[in-house]
Amino acid sequence: MVKFSISRFILMAAIVIGVIVLVPTIKQITQQRAMTSAYELLTDPFLQFPTKDSVRVVWFTEFPGSRHTVTYGTSSYRKATATTTKLSRTREDQKSRVGNQTEDGQVYQKPIMRDIWRHEAIVTGLTPGLPVPYQVTSVKENGQVVRSKLFSLSALPNPETPQKILLTSDHQLMPMTAANLQKVVDTVGQIDGVFYVGDLVNIPDRASEWFDDNRGGAFFPCLQGRANYQLQKNGVKTTYHGGEIIQNAPIFPVVGNHEVMGRFSMEKDLNSQFNDPFPRAAAQAIYRQKAEQLNPDNDPNYYQDWLKNNTYNTDTYNEIFSLPNGKPYYAVTFGDIRLVVLYITNIWRTPSLSPNAKGRYQEREQDLDNPIAWGYGQHIFEPVSKGSPQYQWLQAELNSTEFQQAKYKIVMLHHPPHSLGGNIVPAYTDPVQIIERNRDGLVTAVRYEYPKDKDYIIRDVVPLLEAAGVQLVYYGHSHLWNRFVDGNGIHFLESSNVGNSYGAYVGEKKRPVPNGYNENYSATGDPNGLEPVMPTIAPLLGENNQPLPYIASNDLTVFSIFDTGTGIVTSYRFDTRSPNSDVIKFDQFVLKPRD
Repeated sequence: MVKFSISRFILMAAIVIGVIVLVPTIKQITQQRAMTSAYELLTDPFLQFPTKDSVRVVWFTEFPGSRHTVTYGTSSYRKATATTTKLSRTREDQKSRVGNQTEDGQVYQKPIMRDIWRHEAIVTGLTPGLPVPYQVTSVKENGQVVRSKLFSLSALPNPETPQKILLTSDHQLMPMTAANLQKVVDTVGQIDGVFYVGDLVNIPDRASEWFDDNRGGAFFPCLQGRANYQLQKNGVKTTYHGGEIIQNAPIFPVVGNHEVMGRFSMEKDLNSQFNDPFPRAAAQAIYRQKAEQLNPDNDPNYYQDWLKNNTYNTDTYNEIFSLPNGKPYYAVTFGDIRLVVLYITNIWRTPSLSPNAKGRYQEREQDLDNPIAWGYGQHIFEPVSKGSPQYQWLQAELNSTEFQQAKYKIVMLHHPPHSLGGNIVPAYTDPVQIIERNRDGLVTAVRYEYPKDKDYIIRDVVPLLEAAGVQLVYYGHSHLWNRFVDGNGIHFLESSNVGNSYGAYVGEKKRPVPNGYNENYSATGDPNGLEPVMPTIAPLLGENNQPLPYIASNDLTVFSIFDTGTGIVTSYRFDTRSPNSDVIKFDQFVLKPRD
């Protein structure tokens, strides 16, 4: 049973008062136009990046409309006008599950642009610690007024104000995601912030994955309690709606590999485009050879567009979320937390060594004489090695007053530094390309090695975090729960068994790794040398009735909560095979100051 604190009571009271205060506002709006509408916003509003006296409110529609506003207040109401932008790359295609299309190609035979508008208002004049009711309004071209329900927003929390932070990742429309988020709200109640370490959807340019996939489990509906996902276990179907979370709590996202689109096309399906990123250096070499043909006027804008369309981009992610300074890596203060967000991810490629696999360790046989079709292994999207711009930024941030004075120092990234999962292998480094040729000079094989001693996370990033007194490194990517503690006392948590799992590689279960390569690729365990910590309260038991130091399940869904009032990170599990069963608290640890 959830106990309501005084602050929760004040929040509820403020919303009730807000309903009374906002009623005249709603009447005034509806009196201006004879026509009012049913609910037609594409999403509820969500919150981002509060300051000491403001917060950003964002929502989406499928019409450009006008007079997009946020009405907010308690004793008196105020209005904030939104800025509207159109998403530039959102599309549907033959593999979308949207509207009447329930199978490939029923409605769409190739990608088609989908018009979606984003509205963002900055709500100002807020007082820290004082929640305020709010409502968003959009007016359609025919005069219809479309409004959201009432929700609650607030400024940046004051230090020493207890906050409950949801640690989540890797939703990707997976089967258990809606159940997971519904149980978060049922168990914890009001969440104060969401720390999300990447892989929000599967294909970032596919609009329906964000907004309205017809299977009921799109990204925004799940985090806003508007999902309608039917999960079947043991012949029993249960419908889950997710949780009403980000309407009332800011979300702090991280770029994962599933936020990055590959080479652009209006002919190939979106899955193929997602799986086709091309290294910028390789594309630039091609451009230099063909510059006079491609860009005879040497137009720098054309060059930038060409480079983006022929490599990779995070445009849709960048356009959906507000990002501090417009960068994918950033740092913010949230109450007692200094949160550092890094852009550490690479393209995922299959570990298969079959001749037709464009994989992490090799190129396909059919592509050997066509370098423009190569995948270039698991190439990195944003450098973080020593001396890179991101590394230098991280150094400066860790030396900042804001970071050094914070009670809790947390770093988030997508790629795991330590894990029992499959995606930690090979090492996080630039692939070393090895081209083999026959006597005639023809390419007979292209393979890739990943030197373990050049893992940029372990070699370059972690030493900075150790020296700076970081207490928690939080990440995802492998779709399981496990945690570690290093010799310097840093906690490493991977809590990504949210919607599904790809397994833990321990004992007889081995990662698919190549034999006969120069490097030794770890088939089991954490390749970077740490032993997983056994859950402290209720670990799962394995087949031999021994406790397991991980959860990797497609039946059990896991979520983690950080309570800044106590400093405790608590992890819970829910068995979706038993819809009426209790959520089980299975692990806790405390974040303490490090010397």
